[in-house]
Amino acid sequence: MVLKGNCVIAQSGGPTPVINNSLYGLIEEAWKKEEIAALYGALYGITGLLKERLIDLKKEDIAVLKGLRYTPGAALGSCRHRLKAEEYPRLLEIFKRHNIRYFFYIGGNDSMDTVYKINRLAQEEGYEMRVVGVPKTIDNDLPGTDHCPGYGSAAKYIASVVRETGLDLKGMLSQNRVTLLETMGRNTGWLAAAAMLAKRSPEEAPHLIYLPERPFNIDKFLSDVKVVYQEYGYAYVVVAEGLKDINGNYIVAEESKDVFGHRQLGSGLAAYLKNAIEGSLPVKARYIVPSTAQRSSMLYASRTDAEEAYLVGKEAVSLACQGLSGIMVTLEREKGSPYLCRVGYIDVAQVANQEKSVPLEWITPEGNFLTRDFIEYALPLIQGEIQVPFAGGLPDYAKLNVERK
Repeated sequence: MVLKGNCVIAQSGGPTPVINNSLYGLIEEAWKKEEIAALYGALYGITGLLKERLIDLKKEDIAVLKGLRYTPGAALGSCRHRLKAEEYPRLLEIFKRHNIRYFFYIGGNDSMDTVYKINRLAQEEGYEMRVVGVPKTIDNDLPGTDHCPGYGSAAKYIASVVRETGLDLKGMLSQNRVTLLETMGRNTGWLAAAAMLAKRSPEEAPHLIYLPERPFNIDKFLSDVKVVYQEYGYAYVVVAEGLKDINGNYIVAEESKDVFGHRQLGSGLAAYLKNAIEGSLPVKARYIVPSTAQRSSMLYASRTDAEEAYLVGKEAVSLACQGLSGIMVTLEREKGSPYLCRVGYIDVAQVANQEKSVPLEWITPEGNFLTRDFIEYALPLIQGEIQVPFAGGLPDYAKLNVERK
């Protein structure tokens, strides 16, 4: 039976360079469906939906909507919000008032928890609707999918920065001998691992990579740096922000937590390691923390990543219109060469609040680098470039015609 009604799309969590490709894929496909009448965008994720901050996406200029495909950041606005029990009745009231029968949420681990809860709410209250999660995260830590839209572009950015700043380090040995680069990723090391893609020869950066998947020991770290420095005359080190010791404690973390109960991780790790190096070895060190730049650079975006982000958006609508709900769209890699991925789906209950780590067998026995297995996995994801339009010498990104407060 065809379910007719209106649709809401929302974005959540940290943006990616290609998150709006998924948004455009959703809009384009939903626009074609006769069973979907009004097409709304919720400003600033689930928090905007709770405040009924809805915009009519069909009133947006088509050229602007198409421009989302080369525009970074969350075009609808994002949020980090854990649904409270007292907010459920309000949410259901809004769905009913606007006859929302299709809800698509673009996000990561915590967002899939929201998808799970909304789908369960609708079922318990006997309100027929389709709720589908659309994956995105530069952390690449969602289970059930080969990789996550957003990761390929962030990986390409990290590898490019390492290659460029590695050359900078090599050319400035009179001033500096060790460079540290700290990536995002919290409990998983997918982004830090991406630095390996920059390496073309033993002496080139990076020389050492440390992931949260293996316990971190400061004494061994300093010994590793010393060995590399003595061999090449300099050392380029990449660390994931969420490094932990043998007891599972973060090497550096703030006491405060976010709304989902996660300890806050900042740029303290790289500074801590810089001081440790300079206090132990007769060298000067500096550190780089790309921070949000690694999730927002469209100039380094991967065309493969953008195409797959667009594809999962389109597929989300197709699956919902086939009657599926409480699922997340996935990417499934075909075996063999050349690289090929198809779309699938998984019960969102298997994804919500779960994490996928870098396989331990992809980390060298020394715990300070990756094997070729990682290159074979990640290299296809960074292929191709996006032709970003420029105006006045700067990128000319699209902007939805909405009032933001």
